[in-house]
Amino acid sequence: MPSTQIILTENIPGLGAEADVVKVRRGFARNFLLPQGKAYEVTKSSMRKLDMLKAKRAEREAKELNEAEEIARRIGKSKMIFTLETGETGKAFGSVTANDIAMRLKNEVGAEVERHRIVLEHPIKSTGEHEISIKLHADVTATMKFTVKSASEPKPEVEEAPEAGSRTRTARPPQRK
Repeated sequence: MPSTQIILTENIPGLGAEADVVKVRRGFARNFLLPQGKAYEVTKSSMRKLDMLKAKRAEREAKELNEAEEIARRIGKSKMIFTLETGETGKAFGSVTANDIAMRLKNEVGAEVERHRIVLEHPIKSTGEHEISIKLHADVTATMKFTVKSASEPKPEVEEAPEAGSRTRTARPPQRK
């Protein structure tokens, strides 16, 4: 099959990253990559532009790394408590999933994390302390600790006792004629 070399202008999964020189089939380059502006052909003038693309890529990657490290610090400091309904035997009816954790991170920490980046072997169905890891970047993995509590645990209730000497009266609704 005839192939050609092209320079990518953006990340394309399975093919390469921005500013990579890759070899692809001519039809793929001619019909898809070139018309959509995702790549351009390798020429003498385009090789000069390659340095500019590499600098832009390095700047973008450094920015993404700094953002991932900042989010990892915020996640490490957070203390979250999830509540699950449990039966009399202590078995949970629901579970804490990666989607639940992603939503809670978005609301409480202000970090949008894709649920696919949260490493859970299986949904969490037991109460107690749990620790998970979140892959924020190729070089940054955050560790998150959280607690799962039972919703049926007895909560301390404070009843207000009426003061001595005061009388309580129930009011009757007014009658209409």
